[in-house]
Amino acid sequence: MKNTFLYLSTCSTCVRIIKSLGIEDADFLQNLKEQMATPEQLALLYANTNSYEQLINKRGRVYAQMKREGTVFSEVVYKALLEKEYSCLKRPILIWNNSVFLGNSKATVAAMKTALDG
Repeated sequence: MKNTFLYLSTCSTCVRIIKSLGIEDADFLQNLKEQMATPEQLALLYANTNSYEQLINKRGRVYAQMKREGTVFSEVVYKALLEKEYSCLKRPILIWNNSVFLGNSKATVAAMKTALDG
């Protein structure tokens, strides 16, 4: 799998992390709004986490609306949601040399920086 940084250009946290990593002009940036995560990327993320639920952004509007409507969530529902709705993927995500760094915690961002610096 090629190295990729999955983010949303409208997410201020993603933009801040991109700047802190110094990758503003990198060719491996993938804005999820313009190009959704591919099935191969989702498969790699699932293989890394063994759970589609861990890949879900539970603060998103779509997820919150489904929860209010009484949706019963399962791995199948989470997978379908990730395949059709770009905003439901937790972000940012760095796929680097087949390692996955998921989320925006300080420790994760530090690990991203270490991986990028080699």
